[in-house]
Amino acid sequence: MLSKTRNSNKTKEDRGELEERLIRVRRVFTVAKGGRRIGFNALVVVGNRKGCIGIGLGKAKELVEAISKGRRKAEREMVQISLKGTTIPHQVVGKYGASKVLLKPASSGTGVVAGEAVRAITELAGIRDILTKSLGSDNSLNVAKATLEGLKELKDPSKVFQFRGKR
Repeated sequence: MLSKTRNSNKTKEDRGELEERLIRVRRVFTVAKGGRRIGFNALVVVGNRKGCIGIGLGKAKELVEAISKGRRKAEREMVQISLKGTTIPHQVVGKYGASKVLLKPASSGTGVVAGEAVRAITELAGIRDILTKSLGSDNSLNVAKATLEGLKELKDPSKVFQFRGKR
């Protein structure tokens, strides 16, 4: 019982420093016997601007409920990525479905050169200088997941050297 209380308090503290951004909201219809039933999908990105990022897709009959479900899913699926100052350590390509996202490190002062979904993810991850190019499908959900896959592939150079036995 005590550990359960600690965990719930910890998540409340963590939520204070997390920022969320809504990438996409869609109205969806289910055709039923009596007519069309409306529902909502919300794609939410959550991050702490220190290398922690997560995305979640919430589905519900009410818009507010879909957004809160998306936020909860994003918080549950948060991942830590490695950063090199204000950019990423190396170039990487993230793939998901028919979407590909090219992520390239940029020099200081360049800013975030990215589309809507990629921009939201990189900014909330704490990346301030990056060049990106979205290739293939432009579906915002797949582009967001491809971006996250690419960011997960990033490796810290010092850990790579240590693994190889150099430096």
